[in-house]
Amino acid sequence: MVKGGQGGGKESGKAGQRAARKARLAAALRENLKRRKQQARERELVRQRASNEASPARDAQVAERVPDFRRNRSDE
Repeated sequence: MVKGGQGGGKESGKAGQRAARKARLAAALRENLKRRKQQARERELVRQRASNEASPARDAQVAERVPDFRRNRSDE
């Protein structure tokens, strides 16, 4: 007869419960991290697409507002 988890088999009692909980939490954290990384990738793609589509119009607006700081301006 083996007492108190010395049998080397399946853990039981509080130690087993803690180990099972730790394993569940670790798995949940891994899944959460994967999900958050995927969301970040998707947000970055959306941001890049929006940036690429708005680029020409934005560049034209910026070009209109840029002051001319040349020293010897001439009417070219």
